[in-house]
Amino acid sequence: MSSKSSKRYVQAAAQIEKGKLYSIPDAVALLKKLPGPKFDGTVTLSAHLGVDPRKSDQMVRGSVALPHGTGKSVRVIVFAQGDAAKAAEKAGADEVGFEDLIKKVQGGFVDFDAAIATPDAMTEVRKVARVLGPRGLMPNPKTGTVTDDTAAAVNAVKAGRIDYKVDKGANIAAAVGKLSFSEEQLSENVTALAESIQKAKPASAKGNYLQSFTLAGSMLPGIHLDLSNFTA
Repeated sequence: MSSKSSKRYVQAAAQIEKGKLYSIPDAVALLKKLPGPKFDGTVTLSAHLGVDPRKSDQMVRGSVALPHGTGKSVRVIVFAQGDAAKAAEKAGADEVGFEDLIKKVQGGFVDFDAAIATPDAMTEVRKVARVLGPRGLMPNPKTGTVTDDTAAAVNAVKAGRIDYKVDKGANIAAAVGKLSFSEEQLSENVTALAESIQKAKPASAKGNYLQSFTLAGSMLPGIHLDLSNFTA
């Protein structure tokens, strides 16, 4: 804990028992009781995995539909033409285009949370891989964001489907809701993401795959979760 930690943060940390691993319901109940920020903070689940992300066969990525969404308005862009573009627009995509949209992204446009593309658009979309890739926004078949059914993909993302990807430090962090969510909503969202990460274990990963899960709210200390339900 930093010497500059706020009084509220210190008070919150004092309520978390050191060394204790909490069940998801208990962790959520405790999180809801902590002295949070004045705004409706985001709740994040962070995982540390026993994989080597430098090896292509140990890359962990996936997507999961959170039962209660993330609580935030999701901005979605779609790279498509023709009927697929029209379907995406009708489904509520925030921006739809092809070469014009690619040029816009090349120019620095990244004000969106997810990108979807049709398979035949991917050759051109790869031109902006250096922009989208580092931000985790590159369309990928494994996460359902490369598809001809653009309407279904837009609806899924808008409804609360999130994508996740392990970083260079073998960590995954993803939003699972807001502090204003009910305990039941947060518990179900956390469980859905944790189970998805568990199922995404690469066949080549050896030893202890799930090393830690930590639940935290904006400007609040993390609560370590009991992994026994996921490692049995």
